[in-house]
Amino acid sequence: MSAIRLTILTGTRQTVLRRIDMGFLDRRDLLAGTAALFGAELVAPLAKALAAEMPAGFSPSHAALTVDQRILVSAISERIIPTTDTPGANAAGVPAFIEMMLADWYEPTDRNEFMNGLGVLEGYARIQYGTAFASAAPEEQDLVLTQAMTGKISGLAGNFFEHCRQLTIMGYYTSEIGCKQERVYVPVPGRYDGKYPYAQVKRVFSS
Repeated sequence: MSAIRLTILTGTRQTVLRRIDMGFLDRRDLLAGTAALFGAELVAPLAKALAAEMPAGFSPSHAALTVDQRILVSAISERIIPTTDTPGANAAGVPAFIEMMLADWYEPTDRNEFMNGLGVLEGYARIQYGTAFASAAPEEQDLVLTQAMTGKISGLAGNFFEHCRQLTIMGYYTSEIGCKQERVYVPVPGRYDGKYPYAQVKRVFSS
């Protein structure tokens, strides 16, 4: 599996984030800064949401996901930025961040397209492994995400995985955990090196 782990390098060395004091930097500024890392590669729904007037607060004003969808989003997020020597996506509150974006920042069409993607991915996991994505083994989850990443799941939008990845990165690196505890992050764009030693990154799909 290490050959398909996305490791983006700047030159030959990893870029190390500085510690950020959340008391001096508003999360909205962090969102804008994190979005800039993607540049022209920022998926359209996120670009539109960030360009619109930002609602107050960073908690969803109402539920946008069902219980099962929350479990699925949590499982996807945790495979993108898993718990290693530092907390993973779930500990950083990424699933709640994604629900907030869907509930309060996304246009209805974009929100519905994302929800449809969740359903397609969940259905694919159930067909392939006879269980929900969240209940599948980590290796099976990685295989499903790899198929999504490479556009090999019928009916799933080609950018669905990238959409999930960008939402997860944004949620993580604008959280207090992401800013203060997780400091190794290699931003996009950069050079793709599929043979870069995974032991030096210890992240799945997180570049």
